[in-house]
This record gives sequence, structure tokens and C-alpha cells, in this order.
Amino acid sequence: MVVTHGSLQRARGRCALTIGNFDGVHRGHRALIDRVIAKAREAKLTSCVLTFEPHPREFFAADAAPARLTRLRDKLELMALAGVERVHVARFDAKFAAMPAERFVADVLVRGLAVQWLLVGRDFRFGARRAGSFATLQDQGFALETMPDVQFDGKRVSSSAVRAALAAGDLAEGERLLGHPYTISGRVAHGAKLGKNLGFPTANIVLRRPPPIAGIFVVEVDNFGRGVASVGRRPTVNPVAIPLLEVHLFDHHGDFYGEHLRVRFLQKLRDEEKYDGLPALQAAIARDARQAKEYFLKHG
Repeated sequence: MVVTHGSLQRARGRCALTIGNFDGVHRGHRALIDRVIAKAREAKLTSCVLTFEPHPREFFAADAAPARLTRLRDKLELMALAGVERVHVARFDAKFAAMPAERFVADVLVRGLAVQWLLVGRDFRFGARRAGSFATLQDQGFALETMPDVQFDGKRVSSSAVRAALAAGDLAEGERLLGHPYTISGRVAHGAKLGKNLGFPTANIVLRRPPPIAGIFVVEVDNFGRGVASVGRRPTVNPVAIPLLEVHLFDHHGDFYGEHLRVRFLQKLRDEEKYDGLPALQAAIARDARQAKEYFLKHG
């Protein structure tokens, strides 16, 4: 898959395109992507996705923006696995936000991406002050198609619904809506080695934004095995402002620093708690590890 960023030069080939944030790349997003890929093959076009970084709501009101389901790297990997041939990541900054809808169509869609076929939702809005709509996209020299909301098990699939399920600790429902297990990935950073001193060494991943989950979880880590993880602010010792992901692996005790880990969340054990001293914290971690091992004994 080809990934391009920033400003666009005049496109050399024509594409079938869909546009959106695609946070989580859930079943609804996959329906859009699969339709674009099928149309591209049928019409001998390049299948293409236009997405944004940061999320527009993070640009306009970072403190009120929804929790991210996927980092950009993970989102791109999921799109590549789906079979998308090209993704353009538009930098959503003040200049992009102020772009009139007509200019977005002319400069981005027509000149920059050479769209021949476009798939969007009926409620799609774009351009400065969200002035652009489905009607704006009509009669622009490319074919236009819409897709209704995707339902799964009788529920509308949306990033908001996924976030709500994960925030409630319902990982099974989150996975049903996503179509894949919920994961967080990131590079392991140096920590205070408190876990190691307590007998439970952890791989620490700093999160740039608060995720939709919090608490203690049973996890699997690609290529490194099974374990238990905490996503939280460490209220007992060394509190942090933005939640930290700390993973204790049962059968891997090497040096993780600098490794990129993909952590798959399987079941929530409990909420994060503040304990009265390190002995109580150590006992709680031991209970968590024991419960996680019992989970794996039951589920194979």
C-alpha cells in the first residue's frame, strides 16, 4: 500500500475513493473500504482512502475530542490488510480547516487525487464551516455513490458505539463492532522500574492521548506472549497526567526497551484503584496475574 502525506501534486492515475477519519477501522468502515476496492477492480482504478491527521475534532477542541481507538500507524496497517492500494493522509491544520468546499473538490479530489468514483455517507460534510455536502459533490466530473449506515446484530456500527462499549469494559461487544480485537500498540519506554522492584516487571508504553479503556486487563502481545496489563494514571505511586499502558508478560523477561508492542485486550479484570502503600499494591498485582492465568487456562 502506498501512503502519501501533506500537500498533493497532480495525480497521474485515476482512483476510486472514500473519505473519513476511519478511527478503529470498524465493520462500518470496512464496508466502505470493501466497496471501494470492489469498484476499483471493476473499473480498473486505484483503490484510495483519504483520511486526516489529527482527527478534526482534536484540532478544533482537543480537550473535548473523543478518545482515539487507533493510532495512525495502526489505522494504516488495518487498511493495508483490507487491501487498499493507496491512502493519503491530509494534515488537518488551520489552513486545511479554512479551505472552502469548492476548493477542496477542485484541488484535493479532482486535481490531487484524480477521483473518478467517490463513495461517501449521505451526511458527509466538508470544507470551511462544514459548508460542503453531498449536493456539493454532485456534477463534479466523477461518479458519486452513498452507503447507508452499517448494522451488525441489529446495532448501528460507529466509532462512538465502539468507544462506549470499550469504556464500559465490554471488550466482547467492542470486538463485535470492530470486527477484530481491540489493540493498542506503541514503543516501550524506560520507566521507574517500580514493577520490577515489586516482582512484576512491566513494559511501559506512553500514550499520547487517553484511550477509550481504563483498568486492569488480560492481554496477549504479538510475538511476546500472554500477560496482564494496566491502563491508567498510577494513583498509588508516581501518578501520571495521561494514562500509561503497563504490560507484565508471564513468560518473557527480556529487555523490551525500544520494542514496538501490539497489545490485544481480551478481558477486563477490574478498575484501577489507589492502594495504601506498596505491599497492598503488590498483593493486588499478584491477584491480577493469578486471575489472568486462570483466564488462559479456561480459554486455551
